[in-house]
Amino acid sequence: MVILSKVKASTLMETLVATVLIVIVFILASMILNNLFSNSINNNTQAIETHLNELQYLKQHSQLELPYTANFQNWSIIIETYQENNQSITAFEATNRKTNKTVNFIQNANQ
Repeated sequence: MVILSKVKASTLMETLVATVLIVIVFILASMILNNLFSNSINNNTQAIETHLNELQYLKQHSQLELPYTANFQNWSIIIETYQENNQSITAFEATNRKTNKTVNFIQNANQ
């Protein structure tokens, strides 16, 4: 007759606790990744910076009439020229209408 040896195994309660812990870890990880991706999408200003560079090029080649206002996707663009210390300075400013984020830069007349 064969003697059956007792095999150590986990109980149902231990299995359920381990499963719940794994699920909690996956939920937290997915929430963190979702937050990172949404922040990277909301803070992406590459398209408006490229458009402002195009407008700067047009201004340098006297193909842009100032003051200039326009809308580009969700951005409001304002370009103005003013005098400071006997120099003509052009201010490029773009404001996102949804997030109120502002991208701006200044160009001197000698650039």
